[in-house]
Amino acid sequence: MDATLILIDSPSELTRARQLVERLWESDKPADIARLEAQARLIAVYEESRWPRRRPRTADLIRHLMEHHGLSRADMVPILGTVSRVSEVLAGKKQLSMAMVQRLRARFHVPPTFCYRHRRKDCPAGPPVAPRHKAHNSTGRDRTRRQKRRQHPPRVRGARGAP
Repeated sequence: MDATLILIDSPSELTRARQLVERLWESDKPADIARLEAQARLIAVYEESRWPRRRPRTADLIRHLMEHHGLSRADMVPILGTVSRVSEVLAGKKQLSMAMVQRLRARFHVPPTFCYRHRRKDCPAGPPVAPRHKAHNSTGRDRTRRQKRRQHPPRVRGARGAP
């Protein structure tokens, strides 16, 4: 066979590259095996760039663990809290608390990052944190609502009939 590799930048070239891999698969020659490995890497890079993997939802991961261990929703109550909390987590409406993550880790022996879905790529680990609500004042400083309330106490009205 010839010693070329197919650089992939279109679906038609992906098809040609897969056909080449099929032909090289049957060969026992060291040169063909090296070409097979290189072409397979090129295919993997193209597929990853074309169809990137998405991290599964936390609820889907928990469902997978439940199926794998033969557990029902009722069996998840000691881990996730209440029956309604189990339903909310499995529906994707509620995120996991740290206590839930610790109980999942203890029961299923999974890493903590298994249970979190990161919102940002630069977030190293842990659950996404909701930002605190801030009010903006005229000086450009941010203050929380509580700080703003403390700074401006409510006005007291006088007795009836008084100005």
